[in-house]
Amino acid sequence: MNIQVFILRIERLSGKIKACNWQFSIVVIIYLLVFLILFGCQNLGTKNNNQVTHVTLWQGINPPVNRDVFNKLVKKFNQTNPGIQVESIFVGEPQIPKILTAVVGNAPPDILLFYPQMTGKFVELGAIKSLNNWVENLPMKSEIYSNLWDELRLNDKIWSVPLYTSNIGIFYRPQLFSAAGIKETPETWEEFRQVAKKLTIDRNGDGQPEQYGIVLPLGKEEWTIFCWLPFLWSAGGEIINNDNPKFDSPEAIAALQLWQDLLKSGYAKLSAPERGYDESDFISGRVAMQITGPWTNITKSDVDYDVFPIPASVRHATATGTGSLYVMKTTPVREKAALKFLEYILGEEFQTEWSIKTGFIPTNEKVSKSKLYQEYASKKPGLQVFLEQMTVARARPNMAGYSRLSDSLGRGIEAVLLGESPQKALQMAQERLRLIWNKNSK
Repeated sequence: MNIQVFILRIERLSGKIKACNWQFSIVVIIYLLVFLILFGCQNLGTKNNNQVTHVTLWQGINPPVNRDVFNKLVKKFNQTNPGIQVESIFVGEPQIPKILTAVVGNAPPDILLFYPQMTGKFVELGAIKSLNNWVENLPMKSEIYSNLWDELRLNDKIWSVPLYTSNIGIFYRPQLFSAAGIKETPETWEEFRQVAKKLTIDRNGDGQPEQYGIVLPLGKEEWTIFCWLPFLWSAGGEIINNDNPKFDSPEAIAALQLWQDLLKSGYAKLSAPERGYDESDFISGRVAMQITGPWTNITKSDVDYDVFPIPASVRHATATGTGSLYVMKTTPVREKAALKFLEYILGEEFQTEWSIKTGFIPTNEKVSKSKLYQEYASKKPGLQVFLEQMTVARARPNMAGYSRLSDSLGRGIEAVLLGESPQKALQMAQERLRLIWNKNSK
């Protein structure tokens, strides 16, 4: 049993205990000390007598069907690289406390899958290895979508590589569009409002629609921000100006006003709190449109569906959803083995099988243009939309203070969805962040 697995088991045990006495605490401490002493005597688990380098990888891949695809590809790597054995460990959500505990305790995994916006925090902790020199000599560097490297760069250094990428659009039910007499998908905000209106149906006249135009994500966590940012960018707005957050711009207010108008008009319904990704209302036909990406279970369901790009105000925009692999600072031998695995991840074999079986867009552009992938894409409704949107796809800011920015902005968006005026909510979010930004974000 390696130390990462041990830590996870201790966390699970701790979570089950509502209260503990001092005797139990002493037993746990002694157990942990003995384990660490024994673990330290095992040559840090770098190699065994067969000269195999063992590498641990923490991931939170969902849904389980996608996790199974990943683990099978990890197994394939292990079979073709007998000198390296990668152990893929599902750590679930939320991962941040587990990751920080492992880093601070000097017991991190060798490879970590997470989103790029946490790069700044990992750099602050000195937990991750810069990949600049390695990427410069990477054989397939030019094959990776160039805008993905921008998302992974902080302070002029590359800190991770993209396992997968995607972007978001609007899934819709063609049969419900046809039943409502809608022949064209909306391209502008005003057309979007009108389509949502036509798709909202109160069949029994009780004032509670049986069918809504769209579901909007209620919450203050990252999913809500992720879904809203394309509307901000579409209006020509930004949340960062001159390296400082700027929430209460006219463009931001307009983008939030659009969402609030849909709600107040009764054309949209809110998701359950922090469940904006849930597709059950869409699949059941209770809503006709949903903001999400190609990884969704909708693509694996039996319902009719298609996709259109995020409607534009002044320009087209969407947000990338990228999963990054970090090499944590461990030992030179394990870091070298981890880099070998990362090269496999970026290659054609992995990216082709992973993308076709999960729905994510290949990070390797060569794969996207391959005959095999194009044949697959031609059979999947809407996938071409996500491929075409890669040219206008943008990443959330990659900066040391992103978690603080995200927390304040998310609270502002949530307040608007619950009835607060966009201008007031964004001003409050801006002021809340201002109090801590200059002091803590540099």
